[in-house]
Amino acid sequence: MRYFARPLSRLMSQLAKLPGIGPKTAQRLTFYIMGGSLESARELANAIIEAREKIRYCSVCCNYTEEDPCPICQAPERDRSLLCVVENPRDILAMEKTGEFKGIYHVLHGSISPIDGIGPDNLRIKELLERLKKDNFQEIIVATDPNVEGEATALYLARIIKPLGIRISRIAHGLPVGGDLEYADEVTLGKALQGRKEL
Repeated sequence: MRYFARPLSRLMSQLAKLPGIGPKTAQRLTFYIMGGSLESARELANAIIEAREKIRYCSVCCNYTEEDPCPICQAPERDRSLLCVVENPRDILAMEKTGEFKGIYHVLHGSISPIDGIGPDNLRIKELLERLKKDNFQEIIVATDPNVEGEATALYLARIIKPLGIRISRIAHGLPVGGDLEYADEVTLGKALQGRKEL
């Protein structure tokens, strides 16, 4: 027996595919959307479509952007001798909220995870190495998540970057092991950035 009309069931099913959204949350979101105006539902749908159509990877740092290069890569006030390597675009937002980092970024789009079939070739490491060869970086800060995958990625990066003669450091572990950067508060993340150490 079907409890909901097919369009409602389809919406719940699609929402439940999002990370962190279980069946009950998908149901709650569906009824929230249905309780709003048709116009606000259209705005939500159009915002999703517009983001998917207009957002692409920055040709320099691999962050999501509408303009290429992205605003951070274009900003003349950024310290171009300092490069922070992060796993995901959302990690840049977390780092920027600290107000501590004034350099530029490189986004790997994941971390090394053999159990999930993700190796170095599945990440944006080749693009990182190309940048390191042509730009004059004084320090590379590895800001991967403080979990097994993040540590494996940091160690791999240290192994391939050290021979290039560039100082490489890792953000300090003021963050809980097994946590994600995006969920850390600004103070904790700021302290972790200040207390980074060489790999």
